[in-house]
Amino acid sequence: MSSETIEVKKREQVGTAACNKLRATGYVPANLYGHGEANVNLAVRHDAIGNVIKHGTKILALTGDISDTALLRDVQWDAFGMEVLHVDFTRVSKGESVEVTLPLHLHGEAPGTSQGGILGHVLHELTILCPASAVPEDLQVNIAKLNLGEAIHASEIEIPAGASLVTDGGELVVHIVKPAGATEDADAADEPEVIGQADKQEDAN
Repeated sequence: MSSETIEVKKREQVGTAACNKLRATGYVPANLYGHGEANVNLAVRHDAIGNVIKHGTKILALTGDISDTALLRDVQWDAFGMEVLHVDFTRVSKGESVEVTLPLHLHGEAPGTSQGGILGHVLHELTILCPASAVPEDLQVNIAKLNLGEAIHASEIEIPAGASLVTDGGELVVHIVKPAGATEDADAADEPEVIGQADKQEDAN
């Protein structure tokens, strides 16, 4: 399980003004909920949660005013996608399964690109139901055997043992296609050129 420890503080003040004031001190408002327990208003250091997001960590050990294991469920960004405004944590236990959306990273070099094809990366995230103890940071897609005209679909992506696919297995992840117009150009090139036909028609007139 990929996890990190993050320190949290309880916060008493809620509302827009209170949250803005909190952000000005270098903290991000957060909420912890789940397992039938009361929701808790928290605050986390902006730099600390930024590192968690950068690393792709999903399961966190909360310390400080709260001691718990949680899933980073949701991140709210500003309008420019630059600053974290709010985060939600969900309580989890190692024995339960959680639904997570993970980034897909391509690795390897597809032979199809050397065969005149263009690589199209269509699906960039995959949602799975996975044991909390086995949640990875990302999912790897091996394209080292992908030839021209071939594709990889969601059902073909390797996921952790005990996990199940939530995303439709038929979703296209990556493929190698011919450049636009390549077929038409090839067909035109295959047509024999009739030399002198126009001249014969003119002579007949």
